[in-house]
Amino acid sequence: MKFTQTDIADVLVVEPQVFGDNRGFFFESFNQQKWQQDTGLERSFVQDNHSRSTRGVLRGIHYQIKQPQGKLVRVVAGEIFDVAVDLRKKSPTFGKWVGQHLSAENFKQLWIPEGFGHAFVVLSENAEVLYRTTDFWALEHERCIGWDDPELNISWPINFSPTLSEKDGKGLLLKDADVYE
Repeated sequence: MKFTQTDIADVLVVEPQVFGDNRGFFFESFNQQKWQQDTGLERSFVQDNHSRSTRGVLRGIHYQIKQPQGKLVRVVAGEIFDVAVDLRKKSPTFGKWVGQHLSAENFKQLWIPEGFGHAFVVLSENAEVLYRTTDFWALEHERCIGWDDPELNISWPINFSPTLSEKDGKGLLLKDADVYE
């Protein structure tokens, strides 16, 4: 596996070594030993999530103010633009974001550490997203920042109004949101 830092050092692009031939392909999507050895991060994943969405669906910006979740995100069908937003108030990159195209074709994964908000928009007809988390989902701690917050100024690679859930449509502005100390 190849681990590449993004413009926010704690967020990593993970690229597995893919072995392919005329039968198809094989790759290791996660290996705890390699993960710890190559990143120095000691994380245990406790929950796996799988979502399926249609073109134009935008999910997020989600995070949990308590029980923060680190997420290892990958796409098994279609393509998304995946975004991590630094919500750690004391971080030099607080309020900054990084984005990455993840697809079934490029096999890339994005490591989004605890203390970050997460969002993605579906660019293909459909997309199936798998992500592993370092803590359990807790409704009472879940928060949402608006995908179009002008302070964040995320450059979404879309030229349409995304489809949002009711919760995501009511996302707060960063300046009004609970964030990590």
